[in-house]
Amino acid sequence: PPPSTQEIVSGESEEQSNGVNLMEFSDEILLHILSYVPCTDLVLNVRRTCRKLATLCLDKSLTHTVLLQKDYKVNKDKVKQLMRDIGKEIYQLNMAGCYWLPSSTIDHVTRCKNLVKLNLSGCHITSLRLSKMLSTLQHLRSLAIDVNPGFDASQLSSECKATLSRVSELKQTLYTPSYGVVPCCTSLEKLLLYFEILDRSREGFMLSGQLMVGESNVPHYQNLRVFYARLAPGYVNQEVVRLYLAVLSDRTPENLHAFLISAPGSFAETGATKNLLDSMARNVRLDALQLPKAWINGSGLLQHLKFNNPFYFSFSRCTLSGGHLIQRVINGGKDLKSLTSLNLSGCVHCLAPESLFRKAEDDIDSSILESLVVSCCNLRHLNLSAAHHHSSESIGNHLCQLLSRLKHLLSLALPVCSITDVAANVEKPPTASNLVPQTFGRKVRIGIQTYPRNLADQANQKIESSVFWALMGSLRFLETLEIIGSSFSSAMPRNEPAIRNSLPPCVRAQSVGDSEVAAISQLTYLQSLTLAQLPNILTGSGLIHIGLQCQHLRTLSLANLGMMGKVVYMSALMDMLKHCKCLRDLRLEQPYFCAGAQFFQALSHCSSLQRLCIVSRSGTLQSDAVMSFMANCLEVIMCHMFMGESLTVCKNLQQSIVRSFQADRPALNVVIFPLLHEDLTEVIRDVPMRHLDEITLFKSRVAEEPPKLWW
Repeated sequence: PPPSTQEIVSGESEEQSNGVNLMEFSDEILLHILSYVPCTDLVLNVRRTCRKLATLCLDKSLTHTVLLQKDYKVNKDKVKQLMRDIGKEIYQLNMAGCYWLPSSTIDHVTRCKNLVKLNLSGCHITSLRLSKMLSTLQHLRSLAIDVNPGFDASQLSSECKATLSRVSELKQTLYTPSYGVVPCCTSLEKLLLYFEILDRSREGFMLSGQLMVGESNVPHYQNLRVFYARLAPGYVNQEVVRLYLAVLSDRTPENLHAFLISAPGSFAETGATKNLLDSMARNVRLDALQLPKAWINGSGLLQHLKFNNPFYFSFSRCTLSGGHLIQRVINGGKDLKSLTSLNLSGCVHCLAPESLFRKAEDDIDSSILESLVVSCCNLRHLNLSAAHHHSSESIGNHLCQLLSRLKHLLSLALPVCSITDVAANVEKPPTASNLVPQTFGRKVRIGIQTYPRNLADQANQKIESSVFWALMGSLRFLETLEIIGSSFSSAMPRNEPAIRNSLPPCVRAQSVGDSEVAAISQLTYLQSLTLAQLPNILTGSGLIHIGLQCQHLRTLSLANLGMMGKVVYMSALMDMLKHCKCLRDLRLEQPYFCAGAQFFQALSHCSSLQRLCIVSRSGTLQSDAVMSFMANCLEVIMCHMFMGESLTVCKNLQQSIVRSFQADRPALNVVIFPLLHEDLTEVIRDVPMRHLDEITLFKSRVAEEPPKLWW
């Protein structure tokens, strides 16, 4: 965590007593140290400690770019004072996700006359306020905003439209059918669209995807280089995005090099979209591509598209076979050294030569994966989740062994069944622990496995036989790891009631448990870890090793580990948490989870924790323990619990937390609600998009978007 003002000042006096004065360091070193301190703290506090810091805190390297997007302690008054003090020095301002700031806060942005980049995604802003602000920002070239119900483009002044005409990068999140400010942006080179429109209003009325009269201005795409659209579930989002695409189908921009559409479920191809894709095949060379599965499945599109120096491909949920992947995309290994990010999530046949007569559970063709690894040797982000990638018995051709060649990997997502040792599954008969039913009902009594007392003993046992242990040892610089069961589905999906029944894990995954989790502890630089549907977790001992060894861990998500009728890893989890000093986000999804005094006492050791989400069918909580935890962990600003408690218990606890802590934590967001309540979807729609997208909803996030899609 960044140092606080008190730490800097006390550190100075402490070092003076030891004969070393912090102020004797060079300006370059001090500026580097200060770069880790939130800008509001620098300008409003640190610079008042002494003359030297007063000068350094206003250095251009610290004031050029101001990031407030996760400064949860900032409030309206601090923003006002910040803009007064350094407004003219700010060239890039990121206030994304500052949902707690009143809309009047935006008025103070007008002091930043030299702004070039501005991100207001997730901020409350009206058409009139937007018009007033943009009218004064003549140098603006990059803008991110939300378009909410009530937005009226006719309220934008001529000065505002003049500013928008010079904007070359626009990110627009739509909560209502609208073109937003797109028609005013005549110089667009990068357009990012996030469609979050619900099919029904709060009153229950069905919404239409047709744009309102007066908003049918034609978007200007002639200079467009990047087009990205991400759709939340719902038919209205599909209707609206088609209106945005209609102009592209008439005339495809010559400089288009990235075309990406992320759409869940079925998004059918139409005549207009087919014309667009045909035009792209004739006229452009792409560097990044993502299309809805229906647009790729069964078509020869990939054979005709031309690529320049591709850096991102996503074929998520497509039926693309490995043969087509090698022939049409990898092209024999030519020009794929540039590829840094590849998403094959849910692409069940992507490592098989053909898909026509193949079952999803059949063994993969290791030669296809080997071709992929050799051709794309510079991959940094790879997603192979949501599929059954079963290795054959061939020696040296296991998926883990082939992936170990990708030395540049920073993030990786794999299905649980892909990391199991084939030899172990073939030679050993199923054990009692393998046969534990993954359903609710009567508990099955099983023998508890004996575990080594320390990591070294366990390493010696597993390192020679475990391909996964070897993989973890070879990916020393991995920062993000996801191991997710191929049939796992969260109990809390988007815009739907909670799921009551879950599918059993893959048979190949039955042996994956504590020793595999312990292998992850080799990842010294690990920052984000997701483990879901690991059926052979018996004690959770591997979690303790991760807590001890992975000291940079900031995000942890655990779901459905071990037996489903009992939280078998609770003791190990509590031991692990005592060592997670850098942990900021924790998400737990497990039936029958007991969020009691012991758990929250252990969690209180996570002094950096900011966001907590617990999803548990038939789960219980102790209100007093939650209140004590919130009082002890001063950084926590998000508490989401979806349990088996009654609505009365949930509401009373939520009100108590808000009443006790809201005043001191302006960004506090609390949702405590029965998981199986019929009104859950109505509650979810009020959760700030930042929390909903980043932690509350479960999903695979590796290679979800191209790297550095937005600044």
